[in-house]
Amino acid sequence: MEKTLIQPDDMITLWGIIVVWAAVSIFLEQKYSWAGKISGAIIALVGAIILSNTGVIPTESPVYDAVWTFIIPLAIPLLLFHVNFKKIWQESGRLLIIFLLSSIGTVAGTIISFFLLKDHIPYLDKIGAMMSASYVGGGVNFAAMTGKFETPGEMVSATIVADNLMMAIYFVVLMIIPSLNFFRKRFTHPHVLSVESGNAVNDGKTLAESFWKRNEISLKDIALSVGTAFFLVIVSFKLAAFLGDLIPSGDDVSFGMNLLKGLFGDKYLILTTITFLALAIFPKYFASINGSQEIGTFLIYLFFVVIGIPASIPLIVQNAPLLLVFVAIIVGINMLVSLTAGKLLKYDLEEILLVSNANIGGPTTAAAMAIAKGWKNLIGPILVVGTIGYIIGNYIGTTLGLWFATMI
Repeated sequence: MEKTLIQPDDMITLWGIIVVWAAVSIFLEQKYSWAGKISGAIIALVGAIILSNTGVIPTESPVYDAVWTFIIPLAIPLLLFHVNFKKIWQESGRLLIIFLLSSIGTVAGTIISFFLLKDHIPYLDKIGAMMSASYVGGGVNFAAMTGKFETPGEMVSATIVADNLMMAIYFVVLMIIPSLNFFRKRFTHPHVLSVESGNAVNDGKTLAESFWKRNEISLKDIALSVGTAFFLVIVSFKLAAFLGDLIPSGDDVSFGMNLLKGLFGDKYLILTTITFLALAIFPKYFASINGSQEIGTFLIYLFFVVIGIPASIPLIVQNAPLLLVFVAIIVGINMLVSLTAGKLLKYDLEEILLVSNANIGGPTTAAAMAIAKGWKNLIGPILVVGTIGYIIGNYIGTTLGLWFATMI
């Protein structure tokens, strides 16, 4: 057990801290202009980093796993109930190109970082495979590469800590960039301007408070929002599990079959698809439900708190500071390639930041950022495009891992 004030099995207290701190973050964002500029998402995340690094709460607990298992799947459909369905497909095709270019940034970053540090970090060929797969797709790819290359447990643990800290830092950076004049002058940012212009007349209120103005929400709205979201999650996850079991995969089957399993066996991709189908078939039903945006956004704030908790600075300093340098180089080059490619191809700043986020953190963290920033029309598309990373990540990780192994 960790030596912390609150133990990992103290479920009610940990749930309470997560929920209360998420509520405080939202309150501060809507009450004070300084907090609005930082954003509630960053307050939630940084507060969690402080709590875990000062020994108040543990860095691991079944409570945090429950947020990933239950809260995120529920939040996704809730936040898609009122998106512009037609724009989803238009934006998805556009985002796919810059997403793939951003993935090239991850590959380039991993190769450069490997050659710089291969003589200083043991098992870097295996770690390079894990991190390149993870920073194109997500945690699913990280786990797959860990098993495939049989990386020693202590190196896996150290890499996870470095990854968690890097993710937390990078998320804060991505959230701050749209407010910086340096980037505003050099990139178009229509979604930022839309949010700001929509809140231009705010009667002394903060932007966040104006954006989340009081809406009429009934008990029936809450019941239908949560009930429908649960129904969509159950159907989608059962369907994904059924299709995943139906389609063979592994080293002994074709690329096409592995691709099909990656597509149809991915529960988040199926959940997004089923939700889109439901929106297309029953548009009046979903338009009549109020409150889904508010409920879904509050659930996402619980996710922001949990993202920051595993970012243990003492563990990195103690175990493997060079691993943080390794992942920082990958992330830095990914951002550089993403911004350069996005500028040359005239992409909006919001699109570039979200695809970089989807590469490094996965589609859920990218969607969470879009929600926090109020970029409603990009939530659905980044979820769709981000799941492509799950499919291609393992192939990239395997290729680089096998190549790196020849040089160790």
